[in-house]
Amino acid sequence: MHILKAALSQLPLILPVYERARAFMAENGNAGQWTNGYPSAELLRNDIACGHLYTCLDREDIAAVFCFRTGDDPTYAHIDGAWLNDRPYGVIHRLAAARPGKGTASFCIQWCLAQCPNLRIDTHEKNIPMQKVLLKNGFVCCGIIHTDDGTPRRAFQHASNPTLR
Repeated sequence: MHILKAALSQLPLILPVYERARAFMAENGNAGQWTNGYPSAELLRNDIACGHLYTCLDREDIAAVFCFRTGDDPTYAHIDGAWLNDRPYGVIHRLAAARPGKGTASFCIQWCLAQCPNLRIDTHEKNIPMQKVLLKNGFVCCGIIHTDDGTPRRAFQHASNPTLR
């Protein structure tokens, strides 16, 4: 597998990955995380235009899609809990695997960690499969953040370099 920045021409192939992810979450007791067609095609187009949307390719097939960027994220400005540190960090948003359970999410996370060893991510309290992936990859639950619409999310951080803690 390898990771590349997403291209606008891939959007028709990316949208079904998110549709399958929403279905997978609903089947696994988490129907409330990505509602009303989130993430929208408009949001994904913006991610692509900003150079933040990535595809994980298994040969030529899209195995996963995610948003990755470095820099402060307003969503993480306030946490009910405490981050591991206040150093510059990267964020992962909207990680969706085309075929959950195949190690693709871990591959994407490890790629992000190679880009930025101080990493933050959040997920819904009922997204147990994602929480298991995060814990398996060395993330620590730091508390609760609230998204733009006010819904709570479990917030995780990974600081792979001990000097970052």
